[in-house]
Amino acid sequence: MLKNNGLIEIEFFKSALTMDSETTSNAEILRWIESKNASAKTRLKQIPLDQMRCWHINPETGSIIHESGKFFSIEGIHVETNWTSLTSWDQPIINQPEIGYLGILVQKRNGILHFLMQGKIEPGNLNVVQISPTLQATKSNYTQVHKGMKPLFLEYFNGEKKVNVLLDQLQSEQGARFLRKRNRNIIIEVDEDEQLEVPENFIWITLGQLKRLIRKDNLVNMDTRTVISGIPFGSYGTDTLKFFSALSKSQRINEYLLTSALNNEIYLNDFNKIISWMTGLKSRYDLSVTNKSLKTMTDWGFDGGSIRHKDGKYFSVIGVNVEIDNREVVSWDQPMIKPSQEGLIAFIVKPINGVYHFLVQAKLEAGNFDVIELAPTVQCLTGNYRTGFEEYSVPFINDVLEAGSENIWYSAMQSEEGGRFYQEQNLNMIIEVGCDFPIDVPDKYCWMTLNQLSTFIVFNNYLNIAARSLLSAVIF
Repeated sequence: MLKNNGLIEIEFFKSALTMDSETTSNAEILRWIESKNASAKTRLKQIPLDQMRCWHINPETGSIIHESGKFFSIEGIHVETNWTSLTSWDQPIINQPEIGYLGILVQKRNGILHFLMQGKIEPGNLNVVQISPTLQATKSNYTQVHKGMKPLFLEYFNGEKKVNVLLDQLQSEQGARFLRKRNRNIIIEVDEDEQLEVPENFIWITLGQLKRLIRKDNLVNMDTRTVISGIPFGSYGTDTLKFFSALSKSQRINEYLLTSALNNEIYLNDFNKIISWMTGLKSRYDLSVTNKSLKTMTDWGFDGGSIRHKDGKYFSVIGVNVEIDNREVVSWDQPMIKPSQEGLIAFIVKPINGVYHFLVQAKLEAGNFDVIELAPTVQCLTGNYRTGFEEYSVPFINDVLEAGSENIWYSAMQSEEGGRFYQEQNLNMIIEVGCDFPIDVPDKYCWMTLNQLSTFIVFNNYLNIAARSLLSAVIF
């Protein structure tokens, strides 16, 4: 059942302000992660795609498919659009039509909501163990197509147990790599008096502690970041915000952020204007995606061992053999996406009318459900912002790359999802610009407050996963 929204928002807000906890201190969390990494037993070896166990290559289309017909496949697509000067291209893409669970259990401990997080190893993780949701499972996983064990705590999310649902959203995955892929982002509250048996790979953490940990490189995984980005804190008038300001022991920058997140009365662009802006772009631009054989894609080569771009750009598709000791299945083979370089993801932020506004980009990607999604100001994956790698100009790139340290709110390397992406990381940044930065921006950009961004997250498939990853790092 769904709990009263107003109570949920206040409870989440109190947890977000709790930067340390008597239940699990910040020092204990770091020691726990260190111990999990020290004891982790993993092995990953790159192998040719045509030698993977339980996978086969379709002789006609070249598609890489699991023998069960489940999990996911690697397919070729041809894209046509009038969005940029690059009007057509071919590329491999992950087709995973299943909707998986990204679920977190929460419980009040000492009056504060704590999140039950998992120390999870994914084959593509850079630092082996990352802080992950309580449940992170595709439909093929939780229906045990792999003939392995059932994921822990599944019964809280699949309807077997009566629970309080605090958040339940369908959110998109990486549109440049997945074909119209979504996951169910869900937060379930367990009654305060319920005794949970917590395995050693799980730990209780407040929302504030999680946000602090996101400030560290590659520690909190992508799936956790996308779930907590959707947490609502509510919308309030200016007078009511005085109460929240009293709760928050903030510096000036945090007070501005608090107003941007919670105030629903001050903004440059109202809700109807933003909707009209997006509708106009979706009407004006086209996105056509059709199947194409992996063997005949323009500018890509497939020799049976891997799939690579002729210029070594973007990404490649490789095969891996994996052994991990704390998974439902301890050994398997699978394809993975391997990036060419790290990328850059950044929001530019500017105070307008006394409230911080985020400069949002409308971004078209091949796997999007509805042509465009709202993205960070700058989103350049796999190094295409670097000199010699650019195929197009990137607006505002110099404002990010040349920002002084005093204007950088947040900067950390963050991993992409380690179950499908091989050691991929991107520099995540939030940059404040000065009064000389123009309010008038190109037509594919729009200024929005945090409160407005949070409203669009609720609607599902509006904010892309890069934007949600950045927003999860905002601390009041």
